[in-house]
Amino acid sequence: MTITGRKRCPAVRCASARIPWDTLAGVHPPTSTDRPAAPRRAEGPPVVDLADERAADQRLTGAKAAALATAAGAGLPVVPGFVVTTTAVEEIAAGGDLPTAVLDAWHGLSDDDAQALVVRSSSTVEDLGDSSMAGRFESVVGVRGSSGFRRAVGLVIASREQAAAGSDTLTGSEPLAVLVQPLLSARCGGVLFGIDPVSGREDRLVVAVVEGGPDRLVSGEVDGSRYELDASGRQVGLTRGEGGIRLSRRRLRQLAELAARTAEVFGGPQDVEWAYDGDGRLRLLQSRPVTAEPRGRPRGPVLGPGPVAETFPLPLQPLEEDLWIDPLRTALRRALSLAGTAAPADLDTSPLVTVLDGWPAVDLDLLEPQHRHPRVRERLDPRPRLRRLYASWRVGRLRSALPTLARDVVGAADTALAGVPAAADLDDRQLVALLHRLRPALTSVHAHELLVGLLVDPEAPRTTGTGTALGVLARARRAGVPDAETLAGSPVVLALAPPQVRGAPDLPADVPFPSDGDAPGDGPPGDPDDPGLLREALRLRVRWLQEAGARAAWTLGERLAAAGRLARPDDVRGLGLDQLTAAVEDPGAPLVPRPVEPGEPLPARFRVSDTGRPVPVGGGAGASGAGGGTGTGPVHHGDDPPEGAVLVVRTLDPALASVLPRLAGLVAETGSVLAHLAILAREAGVPTVVGFTGALERFPPGTVVRVDGATGEVEEQEETS
Repeated sequence: MTITGRKRCPAVRCASARIPWDTLAGVHPPTSTDRPAAPRRAEGPPVVDLADERAADQRLTGAKAAALATAAGAGLPVVPGFVVTTTAVEEIAAGGDLPTAVLDAWHGLSDDDAQALVVRSSSTVEDLGDSSMAGRFESVVGVRGSSGFRRAVGLVIASREQAAAGSDTLTGSEPLAVLVQPLLSARCGGVLFGIDPVSGREDRLVVAVVEGGPDRLVSGEVDGSRYELDASGRQVGLTRGEGGIRLSRRRLRQLAELAARTAEVFGGPQDVEWAYDGDGRLRLLQSRPVTAEPRGRPRGPVLGPGPVAETFPLPLQPLEEDLWIDPLRTALRRALSLAGTAAPADLDTSPLVTVLDGWPAVDLDLLEPQHRHPRVRERLDPRPRLRRLYASWRVGRLRSALPTLARDVVGAADTALAGVPAAADLDDRQLVALLHRLRPALTSVHAHELLVGLLVDPEAPRTTGTGTALGVLARARRAGVPDAETLAGSPVVLALAPPQVRGAPDLPADVPFPSDGDAPGDGPPGDPDDPGLLREALRLRVRWLQEAGARAAWTLGERLAAAGRLARPDDVRGLGLDQLTAAVEDPGAPLVPRPVEPGEPLPARFRVSDTGRPVPVGGGAGASGAGGGTGTGPVHHGDDPPEGAVLVVRTLDPALASVLPRLAGLVAETGSVLAHLAILAREAGVPTVVGFTGALERFPPGTVVRVDGATGEVEEQEETS
């Protein structure tokens, strides 16, 4: 287990590394005078006690010691000690001896060398909210004797320049103080995070614990045991690791209370080092802000981008959300209701489809199969079982009726699209009316696509719209046909371009020419009642309806920009459909685009917090093999993988179809075996795994992995020389 949020530089020792004092012979304070000009430092005495109110001044004692002084002043259980101030450190660094006042403080704290000490750095640039600088400065444990104390202070001061040598931000002249405390004989110790440092959940505390002091844990020597707690200290998760021990409920409650008290004192969640001493008393050793971003308390259903990531691989702007997400949401509600696979109450309370910072996601609790043991109340309640039986009956009836219905919908969509004039031939009011008419058409096609998808056999081979589009585009380019002419004559190639309101669809630049045996025709062959082919036909009509709306909206943007009402045509994407409609109805209405700044791509599975942020969650059905056999290669992140690489991606973007021939494997965090890219990869013999949550983090670039498209397993391999 790795404790996230405590970054360390491998070039220097950990801040709590155990360095015996008797190995420091010959270590002296730095004497170099060739330094950058030092920042302004506080004037003050050479040494202050942690109980002295002056110790809370960061300029005088550094951030670490100042935090401990503040905590001690608030009554928190801080180990006593003193600080060699920034004023004295500069004198020592310039070649001066330890001030008499510092030696006197050492005599008092060590009880004339009867008590071993810990000598630690306390820089003004460590333990801050935006950067902890953990591990960049030195600490010396078990210091004895006046000569050992002198050497330890010198080593800590020297680490300032060592830290700067391994940093792009430090200069080596930052003010530094030295914190001195008794060496604690700890029964156990560890770190405590006031929020989950990985997900940012504010309703979770994370405790890592080892036997003895926390130095072995923070240095990475052992993993320790990891507890997840709620705010009251109740255990909600436990992962055992090397060197870890079990904590009693009483101690877990005490640690939760310490997290609450430090958050109150410092105004936010803290990253706390702690220990229980030989008498069983809880001690606070260090407190600094958690560098993870707080995301609030998660609520509502589990959401994820997987089912819609292939349709919307790019973030959406407000107009695109109004044009395309609202019809999808309505269609999903109708399809689930008609199939009987979801209870009406669940449909009424679910967001079904939501958009966060431009990225769409759907309710996975409704769409994913639930693999859990029913509670006693559910075993006694016949309604869930009856609902499943009813759903099976409904789907059975749909199986016989859907092919005819789907063909009718395909025909109606083609008729409607054929009757749409070119956008340039419509006036502004007609363009707006077209945008409104396209939404119910999209809803109908989406709903039938979703229903037909219930009947598709994921293992059945089929021709995909994306595969057909690749062949058409490759042959057209080989013949020298411009992309615009190809789009006009063969709109199937739109399957390769994500929906977006812009001047022209963005087709992939690199499309390999298929071999004669693999070149698809212009239309999908086979049984016209095959659910897989019908689903592909419906998906193409969805894409064509989206493109009709995109071109109408872009034409309006061009006209509004030409009239001076928008700065540029692209600004139309930042308008809502109602705002755009009002602007056309009233030429004097103000237009204020509110474009969305796209956020980071959404986690594979998350819940929305009370602050509106996505909070990642685990679970789910897990990874699935999408076929293609097995393959081994180095991991690549990005859209231009080298030959023989295993491409690891967040979503199955159809635009990646052109790189499939190069790959030794494909792994996606989201998606299903029915996704276009998964089908194409299987047909191309590329081992493919989908739904592998956390794959990007687990397999960094260069990691050699083996991908099994049959079992869904992705295993790291040892490199051979």
